[in-house]
Formats: sequence, C-alpha cells, structure tokens
Amino acid sequence: MAHPQVLRDMALFVEVAKRKSFSQAAAALDVPISSLSRRITQFEAAIGLRLLDRTTRKLVLTSYGEAYYEQATRLVEEAERTFDDLIAQARGPSGLLKLAAPSDPWVLDHVSSVVSAYCRRHEHVRVHVDLRPTMVDLAQEGYDLAIAVEEPRETSLITRRVAQIDNGLFAAPDYLDRAGIPAEPRDLAAHSAILLGLPSTSSVWRLTRDGAAAVVPAAGIVSCNSVALARRFAAAGHGIALLQEAEAQAAVEAGALRRVLPEWSPSPTPVSIVTTSRLLPAKTRSFIDFAGRHLALHLAGRSPGEDEESGEAPRALRA
Repeated sequence: MAHPQVLRDMALFVEVAKRKSFSQAAAALDVPISSLSRRITQFEAAIGLRLLDRTTRKLVLTSYGEAYYEQATRLVEEAERTFDDLIAQARGPSGLLKLAAPSDPWVLDHVSSVVSAYCRRHEHVRVHVDLRPTMVDLAQEGYDLAIAVEEPRETSLITRRVAQIDNGLFAAPDYLDRAGIPAEPRDLAAHSAILLGLPSTSSVWRLTRDGAAAVVPAAGIVSCNSVALARRFAAAGHGIALLQEAEAQAAVEAGALRRVLPEWSPSPTPVSIVTTSRLLPAKTRSFIDFAGRHLALHLAGRSPGEDEESGEAPRALRA
C-alpha cells in the first residue's frame, strides 16, 4: 500500500509539471514556493531519479519525468474524482468552478442564464466566469473548463458540442442601395466584406441552400475580432457582414440591417465545452450536463425548468 506522503508528493509533482512553474503551482496550491520545491527535491531523492530540470528561466521535465507525469496524472485525477464523488454523494457537487468564455454576444446571453440557473440548483458550488478574447490554456491557468465558439485548435482537448449558432449575411440598406443587392452567391465577390479576424487572401464564405454549396471570396477594408463590432460596422454601411442571426435581429427589426441572400445560409458556428481530461470532478460533470440540458431546452423554445429534474442530457448533446 502506498504511503500517504507518496500520494501527496505525487499530487504536488503533477501540479508543478502541469504548470511548468513552481511559483504558479505554489499559488494554486496555496503553499510557499520553498516548501513545494523542498518536497519535490525530497521526492526525487526518495525515488532516485531526477524528474525536473530547473534553470533560472524555465522548468522542463526529464524523460523520466515525462513518463511518470502521464501515469501520475491519471492516478491523481482518479483519486481526486473518487474523493469528490464521496463528497458529492453526501451533499452534492461543491467547490470553486472556474470557467473561461469568449466575450461573444450569444455566449454572454446564454452563459449568464446557464450559470444563474446552475447556481440556484447547486448551492455548494461557487462559479467564477472569466471572459477572454482567445482560448485559454486550461491546465496552465487552472480552469476547470472553457466554452469555445468554433472548434478549438488544440487537438489534445476533450470537446463536447452543446449547441450551435445560426448565422446569416447582413448589410445596411444604404450600402445595398449604393453597391446593389446580390442575387446569387457569386455576386458577393464584387462587394466589400466585413471580416471577423485578420483578413487574408484565403478568406472565404461558405454558403448552402437545399443541399447546394457555394464558396465565395470575402475581402474588404474593415475587419475586427468582435461580432458586436462587426454588426456596428455593417450598420454604418461599410459592407456585408457574416453575423449571428440572434445578434442581428434587433438591428434588422430597427431597419438598420437587412438580410442578404436570405435563402443561402452560412455554416452554423459550433459551441462546445472544452476540458483537458475525461476524468472530471462532480462539479464539472454536473455543470456540463446542466449546460447541455439548459441550452437544448432554450433553443427548443421551452423553459429550462421543464426537464431539469430528469438528470439526463438530451441524446444529441451527451458527451
């Protein structure tokens, strides 16, 4: 049977290796850096192998450290999950749930609703929401999960699709009066596009209609990294923007924007919950299940309270 100190030192090593930093690991564990460094040194001495190479600039795993880290991480996560499940059986999920989300209008509306409803149901869980313009390093920065719009580029992450955002092409009426109304997708090549993200020669819009597909180049003089800002640029007459339908609805109703090629639809934007592992504590698992149910019911036009007691996520949204 493993000595309790061995298990504690294993957990300390995993935290340091995960963050590649003694100072960040010490802050996360709320222990002095000197104490943490001493425990890791004693742990290495006890097993007779060097697991970490320390320099003034960085900390890297040795080959032994890399091999041990993979095994130790699984053991520590499983031990934490087992302990957490015991606590959850007694009083439900508990602890601090730290999640990151983009400052996207669709996400802001829905995350605030999901978090509020979740907190009412799970009174022992404290939730911290951190809005970030780009995807965070979950392990390095200590997040339990992140909400991602578009597919994450990091292939090692565990991605659970929970919803999708419907999109459309929109422009100001005065712009369309000046530049003309596109009758088919190929006409878009002659128009100014308002792009999300840095423009490039390969920027395109992909549209579909009744099984037919069209790919058209998208170029213009204005680009940005905000859906809300793109909507404002479009309303100011700078060109055609690919926007979330829900984000553009109020401007359309006010007459500030008009739908372009309404029979053609851009690909919907996936919304996912992202984690670093499938071995999740009760608080994280319960939030993922709850968010999936909440979003599915909301998008179906039903009250989130109707089916919450079932404890089951809709089949299409299960991880």
